[in-house]
Amino acid sequence: MTKSASRREAVIDKIADYVLAEGLSASSLRPLAEAAGTSDRMLLYYFKDKAELMAAALERVSARFAGHLQAQLSGKRLAYEPLRKKVVKIVLAPEAAPYMRVWLEIAANAGRGDPFYRAVGGALARGFLAFTEAQLDVPPARRRTEALTLLAAVEGTMLLHSLGLDEVARL
Repeated sequence: MTKSASRREAVIDKIADYVLAEGLSASSLRPLAEAAGTSDRMLLYYFKDKAELMAAALERVSARFAGHLQAQLSGKRLAYEPLRKKVVKIVLAPEAAPYMRVWLEIAANAGRGDPFYRAVGGALARGFLAFTEAQLDVPPARRRTEALTLLAAVEGTMLLHSLGLDEVARL
């Protein structure tokens, strides 16, 4: 890896850390540059624009959470309900909170019609959907439907939790 590529990767890691700590709404170019220990001009040297930078950072955030999720699961396929319970426990754990806050921000921005966040959010959701399909121990003909149901259940649980309805979210 070249020095420039190595530096770019380090910048992505620092920006991902910043996004997890501060959120998307605090992610204008100057604070991002400060978090990365560089100037906003240097950020635009490594990335053609802010959209490319944020896409790389959110991809890194997603990869980190996917690794965390994979590490928490046993590696063997599970039926829908045991998998739902495990995934809900993982996403509601304190260490997942920064990831879930970012996810909810992405969803809110996408819901407002932001094409960037709609594309990023859709890609992340499709990734989670593929991941859950691979985790489900159900006949192949039902796998996609149950993975979609699981995605909706987890999303609903996260939303209820974020609204302070933990007694409902933990059902």
